[in-house]
Amino acid sequence: MYKTCLPGVYEILGADAALPLIFDSPHSGRNYPDDFGHSCDIPVLEKAEDRYVDLLFEGVPSFGGVLLNALFPRTYIDVNRAADDIDPELLEAPWPGPVNPTARSSAGIGLLRRMVNPGLPLYDRELSVNEVMKRIENYYNPYHHALEHLLDEAHLEYGKVWHINCHSMPSHTNTSNLYYNRKKRLADFVIGDRDGTSCDPHFVSAVKTFLEDCSFRVDINEPYSGVELIRKYSGPNQGRNSLQLEINRSLYLNEKINEPSEDFEEFREKINAFIKFCAGYVSQNFISMAAD
Repeated sequence: MYKTCLPGVYEILGADAALPLIFDSPHSGRNYPDDFGHSCDIPVLEKAEDRYVDLLFEGVPSFGGVLLNALFPRTYIDVNRAADDIDPELLEAPWPGPVNPTARSSAGIGLLRRMVNPGLPLYDRELSVNEVMKRIENYYNPYHHALEHLLDEAHLEYGKVWHINCHSMPSHTNTSNLYYNRKKRLADFVIGDRDGTSCDPHFVSAVKTFLEDCSFRVDINEPYSGVELIRKYSGPNQGRNSLQLEINRSLYLNEKINEPSEDFEEFREKINAFIKFCAGYVSQNFISMAAD
């Protein structure tokens, strides 16, 4: 097994002779850069993390896969947004290039967050164009380049690649927002394939069946269908399969204190079983191109 790292930005944990199976955790970073300049307290920002998802999946190399983890927090810059999903309300001057703010930016949760929670601003200031550019150059681009390289390298060698984009979601809340109603308890897992466009449906079905056989409740694309990291790098017709996996935090986290619950280790073993299943599936569904 090997480990490579770009300090403060990402780490890669991989098997020496890895399968074309790539996991990434873009929102579990806990290293808060010195130049963040946020106005709200760190514990508030930590609530926005996909807390400890990186630890849940640290066994990936043991089963022949590769794991990419972001080390910086999503509230600093969100790699699961398009690079031009920039919120004009957050900037002290007009952006010098093209911008394409989505509904997420309008809600304050675009590439650079304006809001931590509804009614709670992340900053008490506007951001300079220069500092946003630095975040894109020093954090966003390196993470994307690392993921793209891992996927391209696996696809080149094996002709196919499977990418699982790992996240966590709150169990429930008493509020609703722009995208979904969280008044009821969410499923244990939500699989996202961008409404059938980012992944071979056979793999999606196999993952759903495996998780349900483990007695978990599973939804597909509701309320999360996947965002930039599976949109940008998927192409099922070319053997590039990407799905997003959302995990209900109550399965492993004490949501009140945002720390591992007493069920953490037991649940991590279940995640290991899931990784092993994915590795077995991939092993049976690729053809090595190395001998060509």
